[in-house]
Amino acid sequence: MNKCVLFLVVLFLIQTSMNSQEQDLPYYEIPEAPENFNQGAIAARMIDGLGFRYYWATEGLRAADLNFKPNDDARTSEETIDHILGLSNVIVNSTLNQINQKTDDSKLSFSEKRKLTLENLKTAADNLRASNDLSQFKILFSRNDETVSYPFWNQINGPISDAIWHCGQLVLLRRSSGNPFNSKVSVFTGTVRK
Repeated sequence: MNKCVLFLVVLFLIQTSMNSQEQDLPYYEIPEAPENFNQGAIAARMIDGLGFRYYWATEGLRAADLNFKPNDDARTSEETIDHILGLSNVIVNSTLNQINQKTDDSKLSFSEKRKLTLENLKTAADNLRASNDLSQFKILFSRNDETVSYPFWNQINGPISDAIWHCGQLVLLRRSSGNPFNSKVSVFTGTVRK
């Protein structure tokens, strides 16, 4: 086999492996909608929508995209990704009834942060989908040796809405850095057109 053919075969295998890894992450497409409407299913669907948007807002980001910021007062794309990771921790911890602790995610690579965020969202959505009583999912913080508790309502207008907001910022930032959002992605249907 000549070097050119060998190179093309290796390149094909690498690309296939990367595509397989991408599709193995949650939210390449949004899960099927449940047949019944209930509290848990509706809240889970909100997080599924967030996960799908995040997946595609962060898919294929380059180092130039991650470091991009429109001005000195703005966050870079990677700083925005760090913030969304933190929000995903609050979201999943609520569904696990765990107290939120400060975490140091600074040593994680972009791909590790992306994977962890998507897995957090998937776990949270699955936990919500399995329940019909959102009142049990409180946001818990430890402050001055006390546990402060917030109801699930704050999850909706707080971390979930905030993360959706920041996904939109990531799409704008990647467009500004010359790497636009995949035009085959339909956030309305939660699918990718072939």
